[in-house]
Amino acid sequence: MKYLPAFAFAVLTSLASATAALAQGTGWDLTEAERAAGKVVFQNHCAACHTVKPGLFAALGPSLKGIAGRTAGTAPGFPYSEALKKSGIVWTDENLRKWIAEGSKMVPGTLMPHVTITDPVELVYVVEYLRTLGAPAKP
Repeated sequence: MKYLPAFAFAVLTSLASATAALAQGTGWDLTEAERAAGKVVFQNHCAACHTVKPGLFAALGPSLKGIAGRTAGTAPGFPYSEALKKSGIVWTDENLRKWIAEGSKMVPGTLMPHVTITDPVELVYVVEYLRTLGAPAKP
């Protein structure tokens, strides 16, 4: 079991490398490959607590629909920690990567039971996928 993350990384890296090679002559898009890999990372690490359907909550977390560009702690109806609500963080690509890698360091006092992803490639992939979920809803 301890070799599964390394295997998953190898598969994702191979997917990205193969797609990049194919993209040169077939019109494939490397960004689409990153998004597909990011969806897999999301399903393996995030989907137990988060949904991507608007206005719904999963077991423990808010929907991540429209997360890119949204201010932290503002999705309607979810009981965020005071620390996250007061953080003022806007979910840029960089902030999403930091949050996913070390959320409790970024916002001490957050209530999110954090599943940390520290692999830089997986972070790029999952953030690219989160960007596909649309812009934040207008209040």
